[in-house]
Amino acid sequence: MPSIRVGLAQINPVVGDLSGNVERIAAAMASAEEQSCDLLALPELSLTGYPPEDLVLRPSFVRDNLVALGEVVSRSGRCVTVVGFVDTSSHPVRGARGHVDDDVVEQWTIPPVVHNAAAVCAGGQLLTTYRKRLLPNYSVFDERRYFVPGAGPHELLQVGEVLVGVSICEDAWSADGPILEMGKAGASLVLNINASPFNLGKRRARSAEVQARARQSGAVIAYVNQVGGQDELVFDGDSMVVGADGAVLARAPQFTEDLFVVDVDVPAASRDPGLRVVTAPSAASAGRPSIAPVGVAPEPSEDAEVWEALVLGTRDFVRKNGFSEVVIGLSGGIDSALVAAIAVDALGPEHVHGVLMPSRYSSDHSISDAEALASNLGIEHRTVPIEPAHVALMGMLAPSFGEHPPGLTEENLQSRIRAVILMGLSNAFGWLLLNTGNKSESSVGYSTLYGDSAGGYAVIKDVAKLRVYSLCRYRNGTAGRALIPESVLEKPPSAELRPDQRDDQSLPPYEVLDPILALYVEQDLAAEDIVASGHDPEIVDRVIRLVDLAEYKRRQSPPGPRVTPKGFGKDRRLPIVNRYRR
Repeated sequence: MPSIRVGLAQINPVVGDLSGNVERIAAAMASAEEQSCDLLALPELSLTGYPPEDLVLRPSFVRDNLVALGEVVSRSGRCVTVVGFVDTSSHPVRGARGHVDDDVVEQWTIPPVVHNAAAVCAGGQLLTTYRKRLLPNYSVFDERRYFVPGAGPHELLQVGEVLVGVSICEDAWSADGPILEMGKAGASLVLNINASPFNLGKRRARSAEVQARARQSGAVIAYVNQVGGQDELVFDGDSMVVGADGAVLARAPQFTEDLFVVDVDVPAASRDPGLRVVTAPSAASAGRPSIAPVGVAPEPSEDAEVWEALVLGTRDFVRKNGFSEVVIGLSGGIDSALVAAIAVDALGPEHVHGVLMPSRYSSDHSISDAEALASNLGIEHRTVPIEPAHVALMGMLAPSFGEHPPGLTEENLQSRIRAVILMGLSNAFGWLLLNTGNKSESSVGYSTLYGDSAGGYAVIKDVAKLRVYSLCRYRNGTAGRALIPESVLEKPPSAELRPDQRDDQSLPPYEVLDPILALYVEQDLAAEDIVASGHDPEIVDRVIRLVDLAEYKRRQSPPGPRVTPKGFGKDRRLPIVNRYRR
């Protein structure tokens, strides 16, 4: 049975950083050469970063990406490297867009026809190119906005005794797609390069699809995925090798950037005599060093997965945007406690700054809980009371308010004062403000616009309140102590904007609210379907109304890492002006 050594490079590219990505790819190539790999697979669009979005509409970006590909190709050695890039099947076209008068014509460049593609190179030569055939246009994906699908059949690659097919991400999610064709044509190994974002449940879904494609095609599938955070998306790696019988032979850990090398025995296959085959060099198997087996990484708990995704997403958003320090408003509540703990794991305690901003309504335990949290986490913190500003602003507004009865306006004013303080510190010291709002609150609009909804990055934007509690308990468990004080976990949630305020005075209990939100927001169920699943009709109608009315607020909220199958942002796009209520 032929054997081949495959390197799966779970790298963390940066969108638009073409020169930096070239160096990341080159480092993986050098490591693969050192370990005598026959094949190296890098993630989908690893040269440009994923998703490049409207950068692809710029002809200069497409051109510069091709120049960068030339650099990668020139640095390729004996190991055959497969790298994702943006390919073009046409040259930029000059055309008239309009004119000022008959003698002046404004010229523009029509973006070229582009493809999501994989370059196969070795020995300083581009051997062949594969263009992605199945383009996803659902959930967070909108590839049909940018790319034209490739056409088959595609040539196979001869590496030593092994016939290899190359495919890209969505190509593996169709039972009768390109991988089946490659298996029928004689491929005994199919590479599948990916930029597959994380969400809860994705690990099992990927396994099921890749295992099914392996059994259907009769080929071993080597699946590689990128790692890292990009705006709202978090990529978790989870690269794997699946045997032709569907058995998982090796599986890399999630959220870990590394090169994983696997020796793969592949089944014998009969080649389609009519198919073109490109012959590539291969590393000599005789005398090459042995490698430690990758093994199959164990399946983590849901809380472990979400924690790692939030930490990675936060770290990459902060650092890739040029920040090193973050600031967080510490209320003594559970949301800010969770965000602070995530930030410490992501950046280190020396880069996290906490701010306590008590008001006349702040309880003594809120202040002591926030101080205890800061001490447990080892972060610098300061106290800036908001009472002077609150009194001053109320006095300034008194002539305008007149006899208007006090209420929500005065409550929201406190939240907005806190946002001004936090943004003042952010501006003064270059600290990125981390927002502490959770998905349950954001769903129903339980936040103050330009107050606690402000921030540069919303760490738990896609984390429901009940999950907030379980994540805090998970982190305390991994720490082996109450890193997040037990008093924070036990007290009723409250914004503390009026005397004796509690969240359940304004909202249904989270044990009732969160399941309804999951059905409406993430599964798009109608009210009658949610009621039929056992929920109170009046509460369902009220929750749906709150969710719909809060769309304008959410549209102004900062980005945050997506960890559920449907988050707010790229994933859920509803009109702000909308009178449909079901």
